[in-house]
Amino acid sequence: MFRTIKDFEKSFKYESDCTLKILRALTDASLQQRVVPEGRSLGRLAWHLVQSQTDMLNKACLEVEGPDWEAPVPPAAVLIVSAYEHTSQSALSQVTTKWNDAALLEEHDLYGEAWANGFTLEALLRHEAHHRGQMTVLMRQAGLAVPGIYGPSREEWASFGMPAME
Repeated sequence: MFRTIKDFEKSFKYESDCTLKILRALTDASLQQRVVPEGRSLGRLAWHLVQSQTDMLNKACLEVEGPDWEAPVPPAAVLIVSAYEHTSQSALSQVTTKWNDAALLEEHDLYGEAWANGFTLEALLRHEAHHRGQMTVLMRQAGLAVPGIYGPSREEWASFGMPAME
């Protein structure tokens, strides 16, 4: 659980940059990639990351600007990137201007449970990392290069002139 706004701000900026690396690697054609026919598409997962920032933080009484839960997945990857950039900037602005460190202990009802704001922020980032991991699998299936996030990807090892770890 985050206990200071500064700690969240630093983590959020890093994680948002990681998400943008993934989103910017998507193509319009890749948005339809699925593991199984009834599973979420790559585009749906990407859009879910945008919508989740608005959904989670607005449930915690902030006013994050972004698409509502019913908004359809955009048909172009660049539109998802643009929406993520706008929503994440709004999210960070709302947290840093409306909350202070003491507010991180305040609780709100999220999904039928009482969540401290500091926990909500941590859950938001972990949720995003979870779905980024799912997205990288779909990206590989779609034939896309996967950017490294917490270390080099296979393609990045090759750019270093080194074999990728097996």
